[in-house]
Amino acid sequence: MEENLKQQATDKIRIALYGPESTGKTTLAKQLAEHFQSAWIPEFAREYLQEKWDRSQKICEPEDLLPIAIGQMKLENQALANAGNYLFADTNLMCTKVFSEIYYGFCNPALDKAARKHKYELFFLTDIDVPFEKDDLRDKPDGREMLLQKFEEALIENKKPYILLTGSKEERFEKAITILKDLAKIKALGFTPYDFIQIYNQGISVDDVAAQLQTFNVGIPKAILEKPASIANGIMPLSESEAIYYSNLFDSKKNNLKLQKFVPASGAASRMFKFLSEFINEFKLGSETINAYINRKHCSSISIFLIGIEKFPFHKAVLEYTQSKYLEYKQWDKDTRVFYFIKSLLSLGHFDFASKPKAVLPFHQYGDYIATPIEEHLNESGFYASSNDISNLHFTISEEHQDSFDRIINEVKPKVEANSNIKIHVDYSYQHKTTDTLAVDLENNPFRQDDGRLFFRPGGHGALIENLNQLYADIIFIKNIDNVIQNHIQTIGLYKKALAGILLEFQEKIFASLKILSAENIQKEMIDEIVEFVKTKLQISITADFQKYTRENKVVYLQEILNKPIRVCGMVKNEGEPGGGPFWVRDKKGNVSLQIVESSQIDTQNPTQAKLLASSTHFNPVDLVCGTKNYRGEKFDLKEFVDIDSGFIVEKNKNGKPIKAYELPGLWNGAMAKWTTIFVEVPLITFNPVKTVNDLLKPAHQPQY
Repeated sequence: MEENLKQQATDKIRIALYGPESTGKTTLAKQLAEHFQSAWIPEFAREYLQEKWDRSQKICEPEDLLPIAIGQMKLENQALANAGNYLFADTNLMCTKVFSEIYYGFCNPALDKAARKHKYELFFLTDIDVPFEKDDLRDKPDGREMLLQKFEEALIENKKPYILLTGSKEERFEKAITILKDLAKIKALGFTPYDFIQIYNQGISVDDVAAQLQTFNVGIPKAILEKPASIANGIMPLSESEAIYYSNLFDSKKNNLKLQKFVPASGAASRMFKFLSEFINEFKLGSETINAYINRKHCSSISIFLIGIEKFPFHKAVLEYTQSKYLEYKQWDKDTRVFYFIKSLLSLGHFDFASKPKAVLPFHQYGDYIATPIEEHLNESGFYASSNDISNLHFTISEEHQDSFDRIINEVKPKVEANSNIKIHVDYSYQHKTTDTLAVDLENNPFRQDDGRLFFRPGGHGALIENLNQLYADIIFIKNIDNVIQNHIQTIGLYKKALAGILLEFQEKIFASLKILSAENIQKEMIDEIVEFVKTKLQISITADFQKYTRENKVVYLQEILNKPIRVCGMVKNEGEPGGGPFWVRDKKGNVSLQIVESSQIDTQNPTQAKLLASSTHFNPVDLVCGTKNYRGEKFDLKEFVDIDSGFIVEKNKNGKPIKAYELPGLWNGAMAKWTTIFVEVPLITFNPVKTVNDLLKPAHQPQY
């Protein structure tokens, strides 16, 4: 019996068409076999049961199922001889097993065993979103949802690789072709059908996975620095009077514009408390003093934290909690009190600050009141990012943190709106799972978790170009969640609005140039004037062969230069902060442009490049104002302006095992590399990020009395 149900071995790619009755399996099997010039196997049960009906007007009975299964396997095994690369099975023993269990409440053990054992590269589960076509053998038009559920449950229970196919006959056919082509690609890369299903369900393209593996194997080319950007050589100086002028220019035009503030806010605060987490894990309470630990670990951060401990906005709450939890607290020596204070701060059951997003943490003390970064961004948004008494504030968040954001916003927004007389609309987006990237081990093989599944991790803040691309506004302000300060909102607002005014001035000239370039019979003098603007104001070099071009080619060349998203970036003088800075960078085609470059993108082993990095004068505070519409008022597709060669490879740890991960080109680095870029110097007061908890002790984050 088992021999008659055995599936013959083959190197053909077996695809099962699987699902309830009247869901288009036969149609799709025929279509795919014709398209791939291969074979399809008809449903043996139809011929068998139709003959029985014609003979005796009887439908399927339990004793028919084993002959049907044997007949089906005979057809499938015979078809192997004439199949091309694929073998499309219009039903299979898993179908027969499920029907047996639904109709009769049991399944023959031999059939059950064979159905579970048989392997197909992929099951196409056909949905019930097509009309039911009744015939002599079909009798459950009203139970289709239940049937589909049972069919899917069987696939899940038996760990079969499957994809649900929906849509019209034509849509299913096109989807199936694309899926099968991608399956072939992924198998060629050494992945399994189960890997393919995971990749497919993640929404990541097979081509992206292939490109990421290629990147791990060949590496990422380093940026080629020509020179640092500096004042009057890539960075526009901005006096206070000029800032007031551009701020007023923005104010005069803003009510005709839709404004948006965009705040990346999904990151957890783990780095902010990293040195405290290490202290809790490594301090030998009772065996050494805190001073001994500081000397042993060379951790001056602990000293700074303890010196300023009472100045932290969370000090009172953490102290009261610790004293209530440990009744003997006041009898302990100082080192023990400090240890348990920090342990309370990081405790999973209560404060858990290291696992929460920075956005919801207590940052600033105003008397008896404590403000989070969310509230500070609401205040700023109403102050400088509003038009017609409306402000639009967009946070990118992790889905699991939305309740925390909602709770704070619902609590503080009415107060902020009342104080500012501005209506603030807040919305969110999540970092798309489709932008996650594949992790590999140190030999560049796909890293697998304990259950054998591939490991995908978030692709870094560069993934947020997808979120930014969904916004529809004339001017978009971008600022990091942790770059908020206590007081000085007037100064912050002045320079934010000044950047927006500079954007509008440049944008007006660029748009005017593009309109001239789109006109017929454009004069040589007009072209020359635009070239001068591009070279002197936008600081973009023109190819040496430009004057040899025909007039038509000159127009196309200048249109390509000018018709791009625009960003105006605030730059502060470098005072030793780690991170990116403004440079003139040469690309692989030899073109030089202004770029924000992270230190990890630079080949510091190259003495010349290391010297250029060390000589940079300014730092990027991620203070951007962006124009993402063209001169016709149409939104750019921002994904078209990404330098895909400027991502990062980073080393991480997963469950105690070292891994390598690919991070997408950074949001303000490679993701905006092909934008029109204008750097402007802004005062240092506008840049006060909280990278570690000790940054909250800096004057900009402390109360002003």
